[in-house]
Amino acid sequence: MADGTYPTALGASSPDRITLLGADLADDVMGSVGFGELAFWLATQRRPSRGETRVFEAVLAALADHGFTPTAIVTRLTYLSAPDSVQGALAAGLLGGGSRFLGVTEDCGRFLHDVLAGVDGALPTDDAGWDAIALETVTAQRAARRFVPGLGHHVHKDGDPRTPRLFAIAEEEGVAGPHLALFAAIGRVHPQVLGRTLPLNGAGVCGAALADLGLPMELLRGFALLARTAGLIGQLAEELRRPVANDIFLSVDLNNRSIAPEPYEPGSAHG
Repeated sequence: MADGTYPTALGASSPDRITLLGADLADDVMGSVGFGELAFWLATQRRPSRGETRVFEAVLAALADHGFTPTAIVTRLTYLSAPDSVQGALAAGLLGGGSRFLGVTEDCGRFLHDVLAGVDGALPTDDAGWDAIALETVTAQRAARRFVPGLGHHVHKDGDPRTPRLFAIAEEEGVAGPHLALFAAIGRVHPQVLGRTLPLNGAGVCGAALADLGLPMELLRGFALLARTAGLIGQLAEELRRPVANDIFLSVDLNNRSIAPEPYEPGSAHG
């Protein structure tokens, strides 16, 4: 900085005091502010309402752990390889948060946000108005041969149980906003365009809910990773009690088969 100082509204320490977000860490935060509330507060620098905290923590719970996903498996395998590096195992799992796993939360939130930013005039006040915007949006995505983020799930073909629950919590707390309204409308109209019915998945509804809470679009994936960190710690704790990583490793290592090399040709890779 020009004056040689580095201003921050976050944590700061003096010999006898630690402040965080303008509050005394020991007296005003520890034992008084839950971790979910604090994470929201840190990201927005405003203290959330009780309803906002409930929705935010519901999102964190929805994204914490989904079983033996690639992020969980790689965390366990990395710990098998380097049991002296818990941080490495956690980092390996978090690095797998991308367009297929966890990243959908950010992708959906950004997608809905961009659609809303392009709406001329006032936003709709009823389902019919939202359905019209959703129909135009899904039709444009189909014409461009692009997926609609948040549609479909490889397991929950007939409906993701997290989705209606998060919609309900947001409604109960009075924080359901335009992103959730548009996402719900996409769920209603997309069969007309796609010719089949796909579920609104949990990662997508989490992105819509986070966007309605006013959290930075650039950080939506960060909140998914925050949630998954807790899940990965759980995976490691279970690995200590009931290890499976070595079995996973051996099931691949002992069942490989040698084939002839196939030189790479541009365009030949299967996506």
